[in-house]
Amino acid sequence: MHASLFRIAERHAATEAQRGRQAHPAVLGPHEAVRLVALLLSGGAQPVEGEPEVDHADITAALSLVPRVRGELDELEEGLLRMARGRGMTWPEIAFGLGLGTPQAARQRYERLVGRLRAEGPEESEGKGPGKG
Repeated sequence: MHASLFRIAERHAATEAQRGRQAHPAVLGPHEAVRLVALLLSGGAQPVEGEPEVDHADITAALSLVPRVRGELDELEEGLLRMARGRGMTWPEIAFGLGLGTPQAARQRYERLVGRLRAEGPEESEGKGPGKG
């Protein structure tokens, strides 16, 4: 992962102008690296003068970061759902917020997230369930 992140940072986030395209200009994280390569490829961001074109190795580097980004987003969503339940939000309210049709769908989504995170690391979600109510 570090080599992929370093490659993209070195080629497409080395200058202040290049880093200005990021949400956090001081630090290029995995999400920003994937986003940056996608924006450069799609034309949503323009390369600065002297910046190399995105090549196959850049794309491969970005793709190798996607599982990390997905894992970070899963952790963020699981934590947000857990805190929502801890603050007294009901499954119908959570389902509405997630754009899901039923409370059962929201709860199942949460349970799948917890299962996936536990499979990735035993310490991830131990004892953090939002309750059954």
